[in-house]
Amino acid sequence: MRLRRLTLTIALATGLLSLSAIGAGAGAGKTAFTQTNLVSNRADQGAGVIDPSLQNPWGISASSTSPMWVSDNGAGVTTLYRGDGSKVPLTVVIPPGAGSGEAQGTPTGTVFNGNMAEFRGDRFLFATEDGTLAGWQPAFGGVARTEVDNSLPAPGAVYKGLALGSTTTGDRLYAANFRGGAIDVFDSSYNPAGSFTDPKIPANYAPFNVQNLGGVLYVTFAMRDATGHDDVAGQGHGFVDAFDVNGNLIRRLVSHGRLDSPWGLAIAPASFGDFAGDLLVGNFGDGRIDAYTVDKGNFRGVLTRTSGSPITIDGLWALRVGNA
Repeated sequence: MRLRRLTLTIALATGLLSLSAIGAGAGAGKTAFTQTNLVSNRADQGAGVIDPSLQNPWGISASSTSPMWVSDNGAGVTTLYRGDGSKVPLTVVIPPGAGSGEAQGTPTGTVFNGNMAEFRGDRFLFATEDGTLAGWQPAFGGVARTEVDNSLPAPGAVYKGLALGSTTTGDRLYAANFRGGAIDVFDSSYNPAGSFTDPKIPANYAPFNVQNLGGVLYVTFAMRDATGHDDVAGQGHGFVDAFDVNGNLIRRLVSHGRLDSPWGLAIAPASFGDFAGDLLVGNFGDGRIDAYTVDKGNFRGVLTRTSGSPITIDGLWALRVGNA
């Protein structure tokens, strides 16, 4: 029997952790996961690294060679970590929006830009709940630059997720505008380039996250509160759609069911045991990670611990697949 070990790096409200998949061959029920807490802002989480800046870490981005850039929503910064959780000595401030009335920004989704001729040379891009998009490049040092500010007029945009994509007319940046109820699209110079959504989604739901996975834009929808700023958690509160990079709806994948304010998205790699090639969906509401087929959205199972109980992670945000 040969054991497989793969990792799923996860951002949650109190830190970063990894889940290692341990399996022995294919077949139902053969793959389970062990949890390792990597970094936390609290000493009671059993993490190997304590970092006070890691407050409500949300999105994760990286190039093929860089450390992980983590959006610290509660601290208004992004901090960098290696795969083992050790910290890189660079902290970048994400400025607040002009209409936020706060002293610090609120970063959420983040992406890496590999084309320095686009997006004004910014390498790492960030969305914020302030309604801004910020960019960072080495010349900026420890403070990112606000590239788009839709915080005004009030109430402004609330950006919860971010993705990049390539179209026949150029690269695009996609921001999930939770309050606005649409995916806002920007060209490679940060100019507005339209918006899209699923017109059949109920009016009290809005795009919660957007991720480009294999050239397909996967969009999660969550129920909005009365202000349009935060989600309303609860079993069945969610949808997952697939769009092309031009904003055309390919198909509705998942409606209600086990969804509970879904945000985290990843495609399980071929070596991921029972869930190989499946769409992994992390629910912010109940902290569980479910697997669905990418073509029809059929439920495949929930990620479990070696004990057989479902993995439940309070404050679950980003999912990022890697190797250990």
